[in-house]
Amino acid sequence: MQKKNSVEKEKDKLKNINDVFKLIKEKEIKMIDFRFTDLPGQWQHFSIPVSQLNEEGFYEGYGFDGSSIRGWKPINESDMLVIPDPETARVDPFMQTKNMSIICDILDPITKEPYDHDPRYVARKAIEYMESTGIADVAFFGPEAEFFILDHVAYNVNEYESWYRIDSREGFWNTGTEKEANLGHKIRIKEGYFPVPPSDSTNDIRNVMVEHLENAGIKVEMQHHEVATAGQAEIDFKYCPFLNCADNLQMFKYIVKNTARSFGKTATFMPKPIFGDNGSGMHIHVSLWKNNKPLFAGDKYAGLSELALYFIGGILEHAPSLLAFTNPTTNSYKRLVPGFEAPVNLVYSKGNRSAAIRIPMYYENPKTKRIEFRCPDGTANPYLAFSAMLLAGLDGIINKIEPGDPLDKDIYHLSDAEKKKIKQAPESFTMALHKLEKDNDYLKRGGAFSDELIKTWINYKMNKEIKEVQLRPHPYEFHLYYEV
Repeated sequence: MQKKNSVEKEKDKLKNINDVFKLIKEKEIKMIDFRFTDLPGQWQHFSIPVSQLNEEGFYEGYGFDGSSIRGWKPINESDMLVIPDPETARVDPFMQTKNMSIICDILDPITKEPYDHDPRYVARKAIEYMESTGIADVAFFGPEAEFFILDHVAYNVNEYESWYRIDSREGFWNTGTEKEANLGHKIRIKEGYFPVPPSDSTNDIRNVMVEHLENAGIKVEMQHHEVATAGQAEIDFKYCPFLNCADNLQMFKYIVKNTARSFGKTATFMPKPIFGDNGSGMHIHVSLWKNNKPLFAGDKYAGLSELALYFIGGILEHAPSLLAFTNPTTNSYKRLVPGFEAPVNLVYSKGNRSAAIRIPMYYENPKTKRIEFRCPDGTANPYLAFSAMLLAGLDGIINKIEPGDPLDKDIYHLSDAEKKKIKQAPESFTMALHKLEKDNDYLKRGGAFSDELIKTWINYKMNKEIKEVQLRPHPYEFHLYYEV
């Protein structure tokens, strides 16, 4: 893929701006919804009437108060600018008023410089660094974000009580209500992979999700029920260049959640909402290309190139700190538990699905050759997680980090001595953040992650999430300790 110069980029931008106004006229759009991502990874938005949108706004931006955005400016430095990216304009199918959403970049209104806490800017810097190395000119990403479609979710936390309750008409543990009969055809624990309806009761919902995704320009490859009960689902969309993929993943989560709500249900990407059943991961497929040629295909293990093996070496070397961005919640580590088929083993394999990195072997075409990082989950901020993965892999290539030997044996039948030789993922989010404190130089290449951003991330996660969980008694502790 040949890199475009500034003149070509400006022509593309003007064309995209004109396309926006054509779409507005064609679809009779009334409101414009500006969307951007906060530091933890959630979409934020504000709207303007279509009459307020003009060509200058795509260059000069629109002001807003950034003081209440998580992980951003303090109250005394609150003014920010959104710069709409016309290439991301999409008609929103869920708003009652005809609405167009546009993803934005964030600028400081005084310096007019990109804001270093804007996750999309981190992604842009990571891409620029990759290009500057001459190793590759495009990184393709393809996430498989699993999720649950539930019928009822309730929870409450205060000084005197802490509880949650989830329910699913599809789950084997649902007993029905006085108002609704239980009609059977329940999916048993860990038996949710590929049953047909009526056991698979969420197929129609997933089909509507696919329709919305396709209408938003996101090419879907497959949808299916996942292993767990309670409507666990997976919808795979086609891989695409890094920044487009991160944008698509944000739109994907938005569409999944709102489609579920339109059916009177609720969807969650929480990794481990159900005890004793499979959790939801987000396996991420990655490949590097240069001059329209795949760089990961070769004559080494599993048809990989030496460059691909070095990329794997970088991922595995930095995985303990990398997981602070790819698995960034306390709940993430209730899925990443050794001994439960979770990808906690920091090894690579062409067949072993408990390995952190798997090399898919479905096809022999060199263009399909890629690696699959299986640790991440859907709570990740895609801009930060993809950036961290790319920078870790590039560090492996630059420093020729060997990934060691592949592990194609069944890990559960290894001897204790053999198991001890296998490096493990961090057992808790706290451990991952401590690793990030010590191992972060690879993230700062090309100025992608600043020291201040890494510090903000660690402090936010430690103080706003980990310590808040640690301070509260857990319901199971009453079961264990009340009679002590």
